[in-house]
Amino acid sequence: MYRAPRGMQDILPDDQPAWQQLIALCEDIAKRYGYRRIDTPIVEATEVFLHGVGETTDVVEKEMYTFRDKGENALTLRPEFTAAICRAYLEHGMAAWPQPVKLYAIGPLFRYDRPQAGRYRQFHQFNVEAIGDADPSLDAEVIDLAGQLFQEAGLTDLDLVVNSIGDEHCRPAYVAALRDYYRRWQDLLCADCRARLERNPLRLLDCKNPTCLRLGEEAPRSLDYLCTPCAAHFQQLAAYLDRLGRRWRIDHRLVRGLDYYTRTVFEYQPTEGGAQSAVGGGGRYDGLIARLGGKPTPGIGFATGLERVLLNRRKAGREEPAPARPLVFVVAIGEETRVEAVALASRLRARGIPTAGPLLSRSPKAQFRQADASGARLAVVLGPEELAAGEATLQFLREDRPPQRVPLAELAPVLLASA
Repeated sequence: MYRAPRGMQDILPDDQPAWQQLIALCEDIAKRYGYRRIDTPIVEATEVFLHGVGETTDVVEKEMYTFRDKGENALTLRPEFTAAICRAYLEHGMAAWPQPVKLYAIGPLFRYDRPQAGRYRQFHQFNVEAIGDADPSLDAEVIDLAGQLFQEAGLTDLDLVVNSIGDEHCRPAYVAALRDYYRRWQDLLCADCRARLERNPLRLLDCKNPTCLRLGEEAPRSLDYLCTPCAAHFQQLAAYLDRLGRRWRIDHRLVRGLDYYTRTVFEYQPTEGGAQSAVGGGGRYDGLIARLGGKPTPGIGFATGLERVLLNRRKAGREEPAPARPLVFVVAIGEETRVEAVALASRLRARGIPTAGPLLSRSPKAQFRQADASGARLAVVLGPEELAAGEATLQFLREDRPPQRVPLAELAPVLLASA
């Protein structure tokens, strides 16, 4: 038997209402904050992610789905949105638009990761980007947007953790201090961290290995190395978050997993789950546009995995929306009603009435069984007697009410009134 590829899932009909409800909420939140939708291709030139995300990240080193097309072009299934959106920002001359350019995206991403609860190799993400403004008020806006989304999605037991990892002016001294610290404990590091120690010691703080986690607790702290502009930026962000009423704390180990981050980084983490089960996060990436060939342009973004949000909603016991059901099921009785029953179902659908049936290959008894199984509230019965009188019989399937005859010309208004 064929199965979906490992780490990829089918989203079945009964699951769709919860998905569509969450997507609608994401779009509503984005629009409230002034963000406009952008859709980028599912595949990008591999160089977009090599230069944008960083060659020493897990995403690039281990997780990308990369291939060559028939023209020998190196392409990659997008593993994240930010680099792709920044590529679009440059390609379409968005630097000439009023700044900041505020964009959101929703769609599938692909990473060859170890499948686990809420984490898949094909997953779906809601992403916002605000490009073209360095003011910390924009950082606060993005963090506030994320918090509002999670609040309205029903996720209340979340901790907001924030850090600043500086910029190209102050980070080199911090990186040097990290490297000196970890060299003293090199024999205790996991294999990945030993390999990254010289190339990108910031990544060691993000390691989930228990020994590396303990070492990270005592590592030098980025806030102690911030230059004056970065320190002022973080202090102003803190003032905004406090005024917005967002409860938050500093996590000195928070660096996020992508190389393009500068200054602000943040995550929303389940109170009981911690960093390893973060529901969403983001940060500032003031150097990313330049890495992709543009002029230095500031930016700040946030992303959350839809699967992770839905998983946490279920854990919290939030009520799921009911699966979509038809309002009516057309039951045809007798050969002479077949054509009219098909036309009747079409007319009802054209009036906006969810309609199932008729199943003309089945007996009336089997049609009624299917009508009941479909979850429809009403059966619209069309038999020889009804056809001759220009009427239909309404039979209530979920209520103890007597059947009633309704003229076909009045059927749609009657059904709409009973919806």
